[in-house]
Amino acid sequence: MSGPKPDVERRDVEHRRGELRIYLGAAPGVGKTFAMLGEAHRRRERGCDVVAAVVETHGRDRTAAQLGDLELIPPKLIAYRGTLGRELDVDAVLARRPALVLVDELAHTNTPGSVHEKRWQDVEILLAAGIDVLSTLNVQHLESLNDVVQRITGVVQQETVPDEVVRAATQVELVDITPEALRRRLSHGNIYAADKVDAALSNYFRKGNLTALRELALLWVADQVDAALAKYRAENKITDTWEARERVVVAVTGGPESETLVRRAGRIASRSSAELIVVHVVRGDGLAGVSAPEMGKVRTLAASIGASLHSVVGDDVPTTLLDFARTANATQLVLGTSRRSRWARIFDEGIGASVLHQSGSIDVHMVTHGESHRLRRLSPVGSRSRTAIAWIAAVLVPSIATVVMSAVDRWLGLVGEGALFFIVVLLVSLLGGVAPAAFSALISGLFLNYFFTPPVRSFTIAEPDNFITTVVLLVVAVAVAVLVDAAAKRAREARRASQEAELLALFAGSVLRGADLDTLLEKVRETYGQDSVSVLHRDRGPVGSVGPHPPVSVDDADTVCEVGEGEYALALRGSELHARDRRVLLAVANQAVGMIRQAELAQEAGQAQALAEADRLRRSLLSAVSHDLRTPLAAVKAAASSLRSDDVDFSPEDTAELLATIEESADVLTSLVGNLLDSSRLAAGVVTPTLRPVYLDEVVHRALVGLGIGGRTGTRARERVEVDVGTVTAMADSGLLERVLANLIDNALRYGEDSVIRVGAAAVGDRAVVTVADTGPGIPRGRADEMFAPFQRLGDRDTTTGVGLGLSVVRGFVDAMGGTISATDTPGGGLTMVVELAGAGGEHP
Repeated sequence: MSGPKPDVERRDVEHRRGELRIYLGAAPGVGKTFAMLGEAHRRRERGCDVVAAVVETHGRDRTAAQLGDLELIPPKLIAYRGTLGRELDVDAVLARRPALVLVDELAHTNTPGSVHEKRWQDVEILLAAGIDVLSTLNVQHLESLNDVVQRITGVVQQETVPDEVVRAATQVELVDITPEALRRRLSHGNIYAADKVDAALSNYFRKGNLTALRELALLWVADQVDAALAKYRAENKITDTWEARERVVVAVTGGPESETLVRRAGRIASRSSAELIVVHVVRGDGLAGVSAPEMGKVRTLAASIGASLHSVVGDDVPTTLLDFARTANATQLVLGTSRRSRWARIFDEGIGASVLHQSGSIDVHMVTHGESHRLRRLSPVGSRSRTAIAWIAAVLVPSIATVVMSAVDRWLGLVGEGALFFIVVLLVSLLGGVAPAAFSALISGLFLNYFFTPPVRSFTIAEPDNFITTVVLLVVAVAVAVLVDAAAKRAREARRASQEAELLALFAGSVLRGADLDTLLEKVRETYGQDSVSVLHRDRGPVGSVGPHPPVSVDDADTVCEVGEGEYALALRGSELHARDRRVLLAVANQAVGMIRQAELAQEAGQAQALAEADRLRRSLLSAVSHDLRTPLAAVKAAASSLRSDDVDFSPEDTAELLATIEESADVLTSLVGNLLDSSRLAAGVVTPTLRPVYLDEVVHRALVGLGIGGRTGTRARERVEVDVGTVTAMADSGLLERVLANLIDNALRYGEDSVIRVGAAAVGDRAVVTVADTGPGIPRGRADEMFAPFQRLGDRDTTTGVGLGLSVVRGFVDAMGGTISATDTPGGGLTMVVELAGAGGEHP
């Protein structure tokens, strides 16, 4: 062991947090520890002060050789139930204060009696002290993948690490080899001992399992890379597209062409293995409606091809669409060709052309569809654009009309020229706006008077009729303009109501499809382009939030919508929203509050149901125990009274039989009371097992010794039990496991009809499987699960044998230890009980 090296790379640890580097493996044996040790030697060669606190070689020669002459910090020995656990000595590392420490197996569960339950919690202390840490982890230990790994491998993972702990690491390096290479390494004895290789190859290390685990690891790391890239781009305000990964965004309108666009975009994405994102822009001014049935079809289609569907609000569709695409770091954008006529495109180039001009490095695909040949109804012009056009027309149209009428003045009289100016004024008035219409009428009257009314080239009005004509022009223009403005206002209100209805349908649909509170808030954040969104309670503060740095009070928010008489508030932080958005947000806030209250009611209902279940169990217990307690007590009372009687002279054989009856009845009472107490502990949720490696051979024999105290399961019963558990070990609570096996063996002895009871065990992959088999009558087909319900003996009404709590307690204890129990038929007849627990040997997946 070498002494400390010069601390060339050492930094001021008093003012910094240590950096965590994790070697993430797709499966056991891929070389995580070996890679960690290699990095440690490289760091030491560069002058870094490196020590090894925990390095698990698992008996692998190459890994042990790689450890070399690294300085070792001895483990902390913790005594527990007669064994010594070797754990990370945090105090020793802090006292040594190296620049870098090696701590293997981040997901490890510490021996009871340690300061922290998990090793990753110990590592947090070292990082907080400014010490850098190298550690290892298998992908199946990630909390978010626990259920996925269980479905793939059939193994319930007991040791997990929260994903946020791993995401917070400075570096996560994937250590990976092909399934074929890993299986060869296993076959050569480089991972497990030779006696475990065959079982491992046929169970956990099957090629399909390893391939699936490898893909899980690659996808998880890829997601973290995406998240890191998005964070970097956001922090540095980078909006340019970085083509690190292909992403295809397809824009849909909710029209009949939407499904065609999504399918076409799906084919584009599949050819480049790209992520597909469907986006619908809800016009903030309500100028574009959407077909709910069509959007329902689009949602179903997107889900079927693995695409995500998003909705965003924006008045300027091209800008909103491109902003969304750049935020998603999209590389390709798919649009449908325009349904607008050529004449309409003269005045407005359309969304497609605008997106093409502003797309920059994003590739734009214009997809033709059957609807492109059907002319779309002209969209209403926005109020600002219409006002500008009205003012331009108020000046140009009378001027143009004057020039045209000057050319045909010789053929027209004053009446005809006046009628034409009436038409001009009406045209301008139809564009809307009282002021432009009045100005147009005034200009038209002056032009008519100056150029066409005698005396020509003079504003003198010789005839009263000419003055009346000008006044009538003005009145007609104002009246028509007022009517047009009123109609436009009603149209805007209708379109705005349509837009609000669309947004309300969007959020309500999310709730109806089973979205939780966070999903609803994320939909609000995305739709309105906000940085973060929270639901705040007046007293409790944030009840739910999404996004970075969410508001924790109304003062932190840019937009606040209070509901429930001020008890709750929807707080948004980000870009300023329009007043018209508040009605929708208020409705969403009420939905969010409804979800919160529904969850609270569900919790209260669950508690009430638990109380009702407890009451039902109590009544069932009283009903069952009322006879079961009296029966053995009556037997004890009768036998004891007989022995105490002076009237009868019992023979030694009779005396022995009466004593055996007392002893057997006491055993029944002991078993009954024990099961009742255990059932009560399970119902109260106070069973907290302490898992540690235990030898099954020792536990089985302790269970047999316990059963041997009594007449019914004495020497003769012991002769019926055959035990062959070898040297198998399991992660279990020794006391609870002893109770489990005692109950199972006792049941087999009781109902096995004098058959031989075989207790066996085997290590299958990383699991320990214990079996208790008899060759008795077995159980009816399809009724195995009923065995584990309280107060059930599958039709046996002989309550002298107990209240039927034994197997219920067994299942509760096994569940508490993270295992499973099941019943199956014994080949040739009988019943086999199978208990599966986590194994305690080698490197556990």
